[in-house]
Amino acid sequence: MIGKLTGTLSEKNPPQVMIDCHGVGYEVQVPMSSFYNLPGLGEQVSLLTHFVVREDAQILFGFGTAAEREAFRQLIKISGVGPRTALSVLSGMSVTELAQAVTLQEGGRLVKVPGIGKKTAERLLLELKGKLGADLGPAGAPVNDAQGDILQALISLGYSDKEAAASLKALPADVGVSEGIKLALKALAK
Repeated sequence: MIGKLTGTLSEKNPPQVMIDCHGVGYEVQVPMSSFYNLPGLGEQVSLLTHFVVREDAQILFGFGTAAEREAFRQLIKISGVGPRTALSVLSGMSVTELAQAVTLQEGGRLVKVPGIGKKTAERLLLELKGKLGADLGPAGAPVNDAQGDILQALISLGYSDKEAAASLKALPADVGVSEGIKLALKALAK
C-alpha cells in the first residue's frame, strides 16, 4: 500500500498530477480541492494517497489532508459509489460541506455534484450518517438542533452555505430558532 508520496510536482493536468519521486513518476488523481492548493511545477509536494487495484487498472488517488482521504475512504465503502464518484463529490464540495449536508440530511446539496442523482444522494446521506457528521468541528458548523434549523432556514431563503454559516458564528449559543433567524438576517443585511 502506498500511503504517502513526497517529491517534485512535474505535471498538472486536472484532475491528474505527476509527482517525481527520485526519478520515478507517479500519476495521481486528486480532487479539485487538493488540486487548487498544489504548489507550482518543479516545487516539492507531499500528498496522502489511497491505492486502488482493479482488474484492469492500478490507480493512485492523492489528497492534501487526512480528512479528505478519510472522507474518500468512507465514500467508496458505499455500494454504487466508486473512486471516480467519490473524487467527484470531493471536487464538488469540501469535507466540511459534505459533513454538514450529511448532518442536516440535505440531499439537494449532493445532487448538485455531477454524477450524483437523487437516489445516490439519499444512499450517501443514509450510509454516511454518524460517520462524517460527527466530524464537523469549528468550521462554522451547527452545534445544536436550533443552529441547524437556523442554517437550513437561511439557505432556504437563498443565502449561500458560507454566508449562512458565517452568520451563525455571531449568534448566542442558546438562541432559539425564530430569534436566531431574525438576528442572522439582521447580520446578513449589513
